[in-house]
Amino acid sequence: MAVSLRGPSPSGASRRPPDDPPQSDLPLPLPAPRDYWPRPYEFEDGLRRVAPYYYTYNTWCKERWRGRELLEVFRNEFRNKSLEYYRAAMLSGEVSVNGKTVGPHYILKNGDLISHTTHRHEPPVTADPVSVIHEDDDMVVINKPSGIPVHPAGRYHYNSVVEIMKSERGPAFTPRPCNRLDRLTSGIMFVAKHAKAAEQLCAQISERTVRKEYVARVIGKFPDGETVCDQPILQISPKLGLNRVRANGKAARTVFKRLAYYPPTSHPRGPRHTDGQTGEPPGEPATSRPKRGGRANEGYSIVRCLPVTGRTHQLRVHLQFLGHPIQNDPIYANQKVWGFDLGVNDSEGTLNSDEDVITRLSRMGKDQVADAVAYYDEVVDDYYKKMAEKMSGEFCDVCKTPLYTDPGDQELSLWLHSVRYEDAAGAWSYVSPLPTWALPPEGGSMPTPLGGLEDLVRAAGEAIID
Repeated sequence: MAVSLRGPSPSGASRRPPDDPPQSDLPLPLPAPRDYWPRPYEFEDGLRRVAPYYYTYNTWCKERWRGRELLEVFRNEFRNKSLEYYRAAMLSGEVSVNGKTVGPHYILKNGDLISHTTHRHEPPVTADPVSVIHEDDDMVVINKPSGIPVHPAGRYHYNSVVEIMKSERGPAFTPRPCNRLDRLTSGIMFVAKHAKAAEQLCAQISERTVRKEYVARVIGKFPDGETVCDQPILQISPKLGLNRVRANGKAARTVFKRLAYYPPTSHPRGPRHTDGQTGEPPGEPATSRPKRGGRANEGYSIVRCLPVTGRTHQLRVHLQFLGHPIQNDPIYANQKVWGFDLGVNDSEGTLNSDEDVITRLSRMGKDQVADAVAYYDEVVDDYYKKMAEKMSGEFCDVCKTPLYTDPGDQELSLWLHSVRYEDAAGAWSYVSPLPTWALPPEGGSMPTPLGGLEDLVRAAGEAIID
């Protein structure tokens, strides 16, 4: 395959860039790794780990890449590795085009298949099982643990719900998820066994003949009775996935109802060990701890959430607007992003402009500790120590990739749980167990039983039509 030329030499012969060896000197591209079976899982310290393995990413040449050098495209489009790494990978065959090693100065054209074979390091996820709530010939209803993405994406492949279910049921099983849950959200998911079942349930969800209910753990004492929030929601940063209440946003409606309220305790200190599910010392809510900003002395509530519409981050945004954000939400309960009031009743952006919020969030990253959850000073210090360890110290012996520390509770859990799905006509209904963070602290009373959805549906009124 021809390699791009810099221009004619004085003699008229073609001249190669100095770091592109003659085509005959280039090695063959690395063979595509096999699909590992059984899946390379290891279990340790409450985490599901995947031993590092070789993986080949394939992508067709996009229109905006045509006529550009291979190295330039990788430099601008794939910034997770250095330019020096990509240059070496293109010369060694780890990056190839159409199954051939072409070097970094190859000019991409329409129809090119670009392959990148890399030594892949997946982040560990919780070792909690993907438990089955119901199963028949058409569908598996599961209780998804928090911290596990549904589909392979980004740095996650085998550590995804789809791949975990395949590993447990065999290579012939093709999971077809029918509803969506974010990586940090836990609860009910429908996984169809065949395409027809997936199509039927997806149509029901799209036509809004399926009701869904969540429970959340929020800051402060949520009002009693049914609370309806019908504030429109606007995406202010597609890149960050950031949304907020705005008058010019899309119509949205959610009904909330408090199940329990737990006031702050008087314990000044508690044990540092956490149970991995609550993210808190056993028996002590986060809000009992010494505060850093004013929201730490309000206690917390367990709240039912009935979304009438399905906007991105709808529950998180509406709870924030009402002044009761999800207690461990790294974005919407973060005082470093939203300020002391955490965006309550700020539908016009007068307290925090969109630009200010985007700038602060971009500077911090999504996984920073939310100051609204008042951690002990030593826990915060330990967190930042771990953050520093991610960027220094150990490297992979094979690929020299910096090794990450294990994720903490903040990276594995959001206190939002999909607790119920039911057919509006009453044909079926599934309820998942409450997560441990929704159970009372030591000495507290149990939350009010969920009961049916009649009161929430009545409060919701007529459904909003897009």
